[in-house]
Amino acid sequence: MADILCGEDPEPSERFPAGPLFVPVRPGPSGCVARIFRTPLGDRTAVGFTSESSLIATLGPEQAWIRLAEPALRALTKPLGIATVTVDPQFTARPAHPARRACPVGTARRACPVRPVNPVVPAPAPRVG
Repeated sequence: MADILCGEDPEPSERFPAGPLFVPVRPGPSGCVARIFRTPLGDRTAVGFTSESSLIATLGPEQAWIRLAEPALRALTKPLGIATVTVDPQFTARPAHPARRACPVGTARRACPVRPVNPVVPAPAPRVG
């Protein structure tokens, strides 16, 4: 009997690469960091979208993203103990607190800015006298 692959099937019977994905990222200490989400059961999962419009519809227009192939996203999250990649999730919960703006106003959403988390501020000049 052949396995049926249904569009609403949460666990497809056949695994196949999703291809290049739009992966949500956040600023990190060394550049961009892939955002990790939780499934409804509380397990950690990496998330990717098959189109920019589906990412924007789910996470909003302010969400920064990068393009990664599905196997690359799996390899990136495997050392963190995350074996699941969710493609095109339809629902996300609102953040517990307002998120920091990932990209400055006027920058393309496609490029995650590389900026230090704790910028180095020069010490004030010593007072003489």
